[in-house]
Amino acid sequence: MPAPAPTRARPPLLFGITANGILHTDADAFDLDTKLAMVKAAGVFDYVERSPPPHELDAHVRACRRHGVPIRAGGFYYLLGRDEPLLEWHLRIAHELGATVHNVQLMTHRRDGTPVTDDEVAEAYLRAFDIGVRLGVTPCFEIHVNMWSEHYGRVERVAELVRQRGVPFAITLDASHVVFKIDNPREQAVQGLIDDVATGRVVLDPYDPRSVTARWIAGGLVTHAHARPAVPGNPVNVWARHPDGSPGRGIQYPFRRPPPGSWHSEWHEDLLLPWKHVMRELMRHHARDPASRLRHISTEIIPFPDYGGGARYSLFDDSVALAQWLRATWDAVWDEACMEHQSTDGHPR
Repeated sequence: MPAPAPTRARPPLLFGITANGILHTDADAFDLDTKLAMVKAAGVFDYVERSPPPHELDAHVRACRRHGVPIRAGGFYYLLGRDEPLLEWHLRIAHELGATVHNVQLMTHRRDGTPVTDDEVAEAYLRAFDIGVRLGVTPCFEIHVNMWSEHYGRVERVAELVRQRGVPFAITLDASHVVFKIDNPREQAVQGLIDDVATGRVVLDPYDPRSVTARWIAGGLVTHAHARPAVPGNPVNVWARHPDGSPGRGIQYPFRRPPPGSWHSEWHEDLLLPWKHVMRELMRHHARDPASRLRHISTEIIPFPDYGGGARYSLFDDSVALAQWLRATWDAVWDEACMEHQSTDGHPR
């Protein structure tokens, strides 16, 4: 017999795909209708994550209606001292498009080249929150390389500054940006993170309850999530290079075994277990905590140099397989929560 449901209903959780991931390889140049038709035909995505440029707004509205694929999240990157009006515009456009969260990538430095401080990040969040709360759109500051949050010890400090102003801090958790730095001294050296890892002030291992991902999840900070597979010590992407000739940093790992010759490195499924653990723990928290603010998880398997540039396997097919795994995991996690509720109610399993 199936377990009885907990006293609260199953919390909502939608699964989508970022628009940059709707392609097979970086050689593709699909038009909007083709992309939305692919998403609809896959049958596993509830929405697309996208902030269209001004000249494409009407086209996106019409195409989303035509294909029955809504936009439920948006996102962009911003420089403090330059892009505050752009962020406000994106929040307003998100509201018009029907999105309820906006993913904010706040760059490490201000427009004048100085590093952004914790106080400046908190103030930027509070300004965005004030605008978003009137529109029904939550700004979610992303955990991301090349951003203020690449030193993961800063995230809770900023969250506390925001909390002191009576406002809940919201993040987009992209666990790939944490997992790929595990056992990766070169990457830990960025922003001086390696010293904090060595002393235990920042714990990356997701199986450790002191880890940054565990603390962010337990602290209720995660309001949006990006799902991109990555592994500890993720191999650099030697098949794609930046303008200065350096290889991609390597923040993406194939979710399925790639066909021979379609990827640059050996593939081992068990290396994905730490990343899968974070995603599972995020969904477990959502299933158990009535205060969870998580509502969306977007797959983000993308073709840029630091990620999947140059790959010869289908990034979109990997996203479809990942979305299937996310849905199956969410079903299993909810069933597990139901069984726990049954047990604590004093009924036999």
